[in-house]
Amino acid sequence: MADAQHPPEVDRVAASRRAVAARRARASLKKDVAMRVLTPQELLRRAFAEPASPAGTMRVTEFLTSIPAIGEGKRDRILERLGISPVKRLGGLGARQRRAIEAFLDERWPELQPRDGRSRLVVLAGPTAVGKGTVAAAIARQHPEIHLSVSATTRAPRPGEVDGEHYYFVDDAEFDRLVDDGELLEHATVHNRFRYGTPREPIERALGEGKTVLLEIDLQGARQVREADPSATLVFLLPPSWDELVQRLVGRGTEGAEERARRLRTAKVELAAQHEFDYRVVNDEVGHAAEEVVSLTR
Repeated sequence: MADAQHPPEVDRVAASRRAVAARRARASLKKDVAMRVLTPQELLRRAFAEPASPAGTMRVTEFLTSIPAIGEGKRDRILERLGISPVKRLGGLGARQRRAIEAFLDERWPELQPRDGRSRLVVLAGPTAVGKGTVAAAIARQHPEIHLSVSATTRAPRPGEVDGEHYYFVDDAEFDRLVDDGELLEHATVHNRFRYGTPREPIERALGEGKTVLLEIDLQGARQVREADPSATLVFLLPPSWDELVQRLVGRGTEGAEERARRLRTAKVELAAQHEFDYRVVNDEVGHAAEEVVSLTR
């Protein structure tokens, strides 16, 4: 018969599985912070709200070294300055320690501060495979009053894509003409291979009619739109996690191994630029993400 000191084998197995799951969950959170899918402040909020959660049980040393640019030496100096023991877990920090680490993060890695006022020109961008096109299509279906811009591209159509509906598929000569004639609001070469651009005339016409216009474009294009129209509202679409982003890219099966590796390298750079945007939306569920983007246009 099992006693308190010798739990049944089934209990030990269950406890071991829970411990492994918790370690994996903490490892996933650390990766998300390192890849900038999750801000350090958001992880802290989760830890403080639920001390027994994977975020709450993460050691403060693990948390700090997951932040880009913080190594072990810098981590130890930070903890000493903040008066936090290296054996502490995030959920176990006291009120003073919580305020100290929050202030430290906000000073060095401030989160997004949305600007006052919103433009009827809305830009949706984000890393490769995050689902920008899917979210934009959901908005177009549910909100026909919002004009969804159709981009021109030099890449070939993917299965199921229709010319003029998903993209305007053009060759390099035609794309050159569009650029030379000033017919594109923005244009860029994406993943060092294909060119994409946003035709200017349909956007100007829709805005002139008082409509909200949604542009689903890449990071380079978003920067160009912000330069051309500083009042534009920029929304950055995030994946639920880095691992989920990788799975989405692999799962859609439209790129080979070399192209996937190239796109993931690009995604790391794109995620690091999210602070340039006015709002962040997590694409955990397409319908929910679409409605959240729409709410930012009102």
